[in-house]
Amino acid sequence: MDFKRTLITTALPYANGPVHIGHLAGVYVPADIYARYLRLQGRDVLMIGGSDEHGVPITIKARKEGVTPQDIVDRYHKIIKDSFHDLGISFDIYSRTTSKIHHDTASDFFTRINDQGKFVKKTSLQPYDAEAGEFLADRYVTGTCPRCGAEGAFGDQCEKCGSSLNATDLINPRSVLTSAPITMKETTHWYLPLDQYEEALRHWILDEHKEWRTNVYGQCKSWLDLGLQPRAVSRDLNWGVPVPLEGAQGKVLYVWFDAPIGYVSNTKELLPDTWEQWWKSPDSRIIHFIGKDNIVFHCIVFPAMLMAYGDGFQLPDNVPSNEFLNLEGDKISTSRNWAVWLHEYLQEFPGKQDVLRYVLTANAPEAKDNDFTWGDFQTRNNSELVATLGNFVNRAIVLTHKYFDGVVPEPGELFEIDKRALAEIRDVKEQLTEAMETFHFREAASKAMEIARIGNRYLQETEPWKVAKTDLKRTATILYIALQICGDLAVAFEPILPFMSQKLCAMLKIGTPVADVAEPKAPGLSWDMIGRDDIVKAGTKLGEPVLLFEKIEDDAIEAQKQKLAESKRLNEIANFKAEPQAPEVDFDTFSKCDLRVGTVLECKKVPKADKLLQFLIDDGLEKRTIVSGIAKYYQPEELVGKQVCFIANLPSRKLKGVTSQGMILSAVNADGSLSLITPIKETTPGAKIS
Repeated sequence: MDFKRTLITTALPYANGPVHIGHLAGVYVPADIYARYLRLQGRDVLMIGGSDEHGVPITIKARKEGVTPQDIVDRYHKIIKDSFHDLGISFDIYSRTTSKIHHDTASDFFTRINDQGKFVKKTSLQPYDAEAGEFLADRYVTGTCPRCGAEGAFGDQCEKCGSSLNATDLINPRSVLTSAPITMKETTHWYLPLDQYEEALRHWILDEHKEWRTNVYGQCKSWLDLGLQPRAVSRDLNWGVPVPLEGAQGKVLYVWFDAPIGYVSNTKELLPDTWEQWWKSPDSRIIHFIGKDNIVFHCIVFPAMLMAYGDGFQLPDNVPSNEFLNLEGDKISTSRNWAVWLHEYLQEFPGKQDVLRYVLTANAPEAKDNDFTWGDFQTRNNSELVATLGNFVNRAIVLTHKYFDGVVPEPGELFEIDKRALAEIRDVKEQLTEAMETFHFREAASKAMEIARIGNRYLQETEPWKVAKTDLKRTATILYIALQICGDLAVAFEPILPFMSQKLCAMLKIGTPVADVAEPKAPGLSWDMIGRDDIVKAGTKLGEPVLLFEKIEDDAIEAQKQKLAESKRLNEIANFKAEPQAPEVDFDTFSKCDLRVGTVLECKKVPKADKLLQFLIDDGLEKRTIVSGIAKYYQPEELVGKQVCFIANLPSRKLKGVTSQGMILSAVNADGSLSLITPIKETTPGAKIS
């Protein structure tokens, strides 16, 4: 079906923290690429976003900080919104679920469905803190995990072993609010009977949308095959959209019910008079960009809500969900601070928005979980953006300035090599367009970069710097073609690298200059330009050449790796728990250990042993050699003259050919590192430890 308009929604980021690269790779960069592509195609498109500002994690954070939930969401909504803008994410509107229009819209959804008698009202036992006088959400209950025995597991999940739990599964469950044991108390809530919509959803998804991504289709089928169950749409909480009924004080709409309505309320806020044509007209197409943890909510729960509401709401045409992005081989975790935060990246890599956009697109987790590494980030920037794309553009424009004073020359007769280059680009354009249309943005980035490779190959084969010595007319044709390829790149990369595209357009004098790359307005370019041989008009005076990208040096990458290493170290320290005490020994057994203090006279690394240091120690009687496995944590020269504690009466043993006469004492830190045990005051060598 041909649609007149496309409404793009992006999963609402939770406003209890900033966004990280996992969010960007999963949702926001691909959504922005698609929106920009559609605008280049001249299609009618809206991209809707906003912050999800209700729910338990926000109340928990507010309690910890001693502020209100509104303080929390105000802080992070601004950080998130500003970060998206600075990365060039071109929302038509980025709003929030604490707005009045959202509260009114969400209340209307509940009221209409309730008035039609489609909710099921149930009374059940829920965890309750009698001391605080509050019902407890799952995250407000903590205890011992019944699966792995870890302390501090929450009522919905054990973060140690990853098991999904119920609060009543925990051993010795207690309230996070007061540490009091939980009790179970009756409470009444409203439920959406998903089971009543199961057949309609099964037909709509499994029969009518076989083209959806495998991960989306498969997860939906799994849920449907297990059988859908009624799902509560309200909960006992004092932060959220109040349940709009008499006698429902202290109850709010469950955040899963409230949040997706934000797509509707934000559209209403943007277009109060015409929003319905985007949501209810059969010739409107709705596309949800989400991460895989939101598939069920967007493909089963929200559509069931729209079915229950009625009134002509259209169901989504596609839900192109990505998999997860890991970081340096480990799962991104906000609680462990194992993440690359967008607002910090923008501060630490100023002017390099497109580098991050490109790397996240070229390495997008479209079909499986993928890994972001700083090494790959540096390599892709230096070898692809700098050496391939930037190098070609720079050569073409610099040579035009050198031989034709920066004026685009008139081309002469096209040779076979010229025609072949243009034909290759037209072929790539077809593949690039197909990738864009089918949400394969990783492939799209590869095809766009192929245009730059065609350009580099063309210049290498035609060698205009040599031809210029004997034939300026032929040189004019070569550079004219090269500049058209530059124009192709400006258009093809605009969805992925909008900042680069703007710079390149300014040099080529094409398109319409825009003051703000993040504004959702057409840049005066069109997708049809790609592959044409007159994008950059002859006689145009080019702008001065500027470098589109610059190399990223090792020290910048090492700083990011060290930052992550420090996050890991601090997290390990924060979560350190001492090992259980060893079995008791009697005093006579302990007294047999001869513990002494010695002074380090010499220290050196043991050859062919990365972990070992060889000490020569003054033990008060003579000099003795001791080998210790602490080479990863100390440099030999820093230990000379220091005093250490050691066991003097252990039998000698050989380590890597060196006879060790004792054992130096070290403490094992939370991060696994070793710290030497030393006396606070200088002590006579050989002094016994008692």
